[in-house]
Amino acid sequence: MSDFAPIQIDRFYPEKPSLRIALVTETYPPDINGVAHTVSKIVDGLRERGHDLMLVRPKHHLDPSPCADSNFREFLVRGAPIPMYKQLRMGLPAQGALQKLWLKQRPDLVHIATEGPLGWSAARAARKLKIPTSSDFRTNFHAYSQFYGFGWLKGAIVAYMRKFHNATHCTMVPTQGLMLELSRIGFDKLMVVPRGVDTEHFSPLYRSELLRQSWGAGPGTHVLLSVGRLAVEKNLDVVIRCYQSLRAQNLPVALVIVGDGPLRQALEKSCPDAIFVGQKTGRELAEHYASADLFIFPSLTETFGNVTIEAMASGLAVIAYDHAAAGQLIKHGQNGMLIAVKQEHDLSAAAAQVIQNKELATEIRIQARQTAVDHDWSSVVSRTEGIFRSLIGQQAENKLNVHVLTARSDTV
Repeated sequence: MSDFAPIQIDRFYPEKPSLRIALVTETYPPDINGVAHTVSKIVDGLRERGHDLMLVRPKHHLDPSPCADSNFREFLVRGAPIPMYKQLRMGLPAQGALQKLWLKQRPDLVHIATEGPLGWSAARAARKLKIPTSSDFRTNFHAYSQFYGFGWLKGAIVAYMRKFHNATHCTMVPTQGLMLELSRIGFDKLMVVPRGVDTEHFSPLYRSELLRQSWGAGPGTHVLLSVGRLAVEKNLDVVIRCYQSLRAQNLPVALVIVGDGPLRQALEKSCPDAIFVGQKTGRELAEHYASADLFIFPSLTETFGNVTIEAMASGLAVIAYDHAAAGQLIKHGQNGMLIAVKQEHDLSAAAAQVIQNKELATEIRIQARQTAVDHDWSSVVSRTEGIFRSLIGQQAENKLNVHVLTARSDTV
């Protein structure tokens, strides 16, 4: 357990020296997932602010060699496939290698983005070297367990996650709701750091009539969009049933599903008239968002759900359960439609309301975009940097207090 005091982010003055930060993650681009995307944005933002970054991650099969320049270098470790996500890799334990590395190139702080074997060994190495550490809670592994046949391990997973995070000096969580949930089950030293969005990349300006035509969507068609991994924990059956309910009401709708995963074949079979376009990235992804009209997001396993704020930035009317990013960002009937958890009928009813009320739809789309603009990555990086500086400052104060107490005892 840590004896660090509560964090005070505003205790530093404007003239701030650059920091040496070691950031440890099991996933990073070219991996395509919310954690990899968010970590890369934090890395980019910290580098732009002049900080010295050491990125520790598993070696990817597409990596030619570790990157190294004036304020950024990579330390690659061995990895192994993640059981639930075969296309991703987890880092294998590397405590000895990290201790040796950080003895030679000691960072001011170690930030651990993921809780796998690499993250665990990084936390142990940092603790042995008395380097302040912070962590992210980004994935509800305990919630996923029920969907993959090992729900009976949920208690053990929670215990592991709690021990892992409570051994660091601060754990960053993306929403107030998640902070309260984790506090109730014994997690401590939690700080809310929301996710951001690139509002230049995701924008209504990328709406494409040609793309809509390729979907068979005419001027009066309302395109429902779903973006993400096609897996059982994403609750995508609800999206299919919502679409089918709207069709049964003779509303002019089309369903476009962006993404890939183990559930794709079953979903295509259950809804053959939906348009499955596979995984999209970059400009293509931005165009798919902007060319739709409504975004349906029924997942209840997300810690945040980057797709929610990406859809809002793209000017879509988001209809989602009161959970994660949606619960934090959406005000019902103003910048989206927020539905009580598991009230599936209300989800399709809200979609129908937006489709049938043009003025409501227009106002929601305008306000959704404005909400996203207020959550750019710069503010997220700034808050993260503030927490890092506070932890480093507290470490320095603790060392000073130890020296003072030692000096006093020597004079007695």
